[in-house]
Amino acid sequence: MSDAIHFRPMVETDLDAVLKIEYAAFSHPWTRGLFADALNSYQCWLMFEGQQQVGHGIIQLILEEAHLLNITVKPESQGRGLGLRLLEHLMEQARLGQATECFLEVRASNHSAYRLYERYGFNEVGRRRGYYPAVDGREDALIMACTLLD
Repeated sequence: MSDAIHFRPMVETDLDAVLKIEYAAFSHPWTRGLFADALNSYQCWLMFEGQQQVGHGIIQLILEEAHLLNITVKPESQGRGLGLRLLEHLMEQARLGQATECFLEVRASNHSAYRLYERYGFNEVGRRRGYYPAVDGREDALIMACTLLD
């Protein structure tokens, strides 16, 4: 990572670039409508490496609880620590919003994301059976939680 990493809030004019990354990264990506709705209700962030957009993330804050709804790093930029940088930024935003705990769901088959969350301090606290659509039907979600300390 030679270029500086920086973040800025997502706006509606960013959606084409966001969707390009989202569709490249996932078999069942978020839709334009989901992102448009998120812009009105949640904190939506973009991550840049230099001038290149390399990821995005969305968190929901409800009182002292945060929910990580989406975290995505461009496939060709993965494996270089950018996911952790994005996660750290989102968790800092949650702390600034007075959140003391964060929850998320992750596909049971997404081992790299699971390891990222675990490395940050998330622990598995439950399972939602058949939560995610999958190529061959449905897939379980693992529920993870992390205490956010200053």
